[in-house]
Amino acid sequence: MTELKVPSVAESITEVTLSRFLVKDGDYVELDQPICELETDKASQEIPSPIAGVVKFVAKEGDDLKVGAVICKIDESAAAPAKKEEPKAETKEEKKPAAKTPEVAEKKAEPVVQAATPKAETSSHVTPVAKKILEEGAVKITEVKGSGAGGKITKEDALKAVRAKAGMPAREAFSRNERREKMSRLRKTIAERLVYSKNSTAMLTTFNEVDMTAINKIREKYGDAFKKKNEVSLGLMSFFAKAVCNALEKFPAVNSSIEENEIIYHDYADISIAVSTPKGLVVPVIRNAESLSLVHIEKKVKELAIKGRDGLLTMEDMTGGTFTISNGGVFGSLMSTPIINPPQTAILGMHKVQDRPVVIDGQIVARPMMYLALSYDHRIIDGKESVSFLVAVKDFLENPHKLLLGADPVELLLG
Repeated sequence: MTELKVPSVAESITEVTLSRFLVKDGDYVELDQPICELETDKASQEIPSPIAGVVKFVAKEGDDLKVGAVICKIDESAAAPAKKEEPKAETKEEKKPAAKTPEVAEKKAEPVVQAATPKAETSSHVTPVAKKILEEGAVKITEVKGSGAGGKITKEDALKAVRAKAGMPAREAFSRNERREKMSRLRKTIAERLVYSKNSTAMLTTFNEVDMTAINKIREKYGDAFKKKNEVSLGLMSFFAKAVCNALEKFPAVNSSIEENEIIYHDYADISIAVSTPKGLVVPVIRNAESLSLVHIEKKVKELAIKGRDGLLTMEDMTGGTFTISNGGVFGSLMSTPIINPPQTAILGMHKVQDRPVVIDGQIVARPMMYLALSYDHRIIDGKESVSFLVAVKDFLENPHKLLLGADPVELLLG
């Protein structure tokens, strides 16, 4: 009997949560077949079977387990279940229909009687209020079962049908129900880190706005060719990551961190990208983003987003990071004050692109504008540096030729 124990996933992690088993108690598992999923402070990890055999559960789903604790036992002496034989394919001869007997052939075809189909629900089967609700919710009357007298569709029936079509949970009128769920380890860690960040940093936020006209034109003109050549879309994140990397070179304090009584300045830019997953917010890292092209950044963003969606992010994917970019605009956020991801000292918040009136050359015109928010630790970064950094990011985004070259072409020409 072999014991499957909780492995050491990282030096700082001493306890994990058994989120779910991927097999049933008593199942026969093969070598390296995933048996369960463990949830750590930062990610979920599947644990494979070290041997083939029959599984006997020891721990339960939802248990908090120390590193080295027994998850289950595997009986390697158990025989593998016999494989079921596949049914033989019928031959052409077997498929031939049996010859009709004279009796069957002599029988006259009996007249077919068609069953009366139920009449479609008419407007008399629905109340006027319910009918209006169904029309506004694009739900057909025939799709709703009435609970009123004689099967009449009531207002409550119509509301339930519209909510069901929209994917909204059905609710009872004046309901006072409550439910309790255990907070996941990831959600608990997120809560602790956010509170720690608010209480341990002198956090301040500065704002600006950027005109996205130039970048939008590039994406419209070259987006299809970019995707055809590189098999990845040309999104906004690559432009923002490059703009941030270029600005960090000018203002290294924004790319620093505090360790006891020392300030650590990083000569590289490991950009953390805030990704929303079904289990909560995670921040996987794009390492050495300052050395990557737009193509490589977009491919890395796509890779991390897919791994986050599928719960495949590892500790290595989320360890480190010197600066964070959070895009609340994908959810429709117009303005926010993002919270610093410690031990980093700053985070950039992207928001929704929205047409707004702006004054250009004395004329009021509509331009696609985005608000930018930079939250920073005032213990290290002064107001002048934070504002200048955000202005530099804005300048790179509004002038993509500077972004791609890292400087003004004229300045490069003149040396």
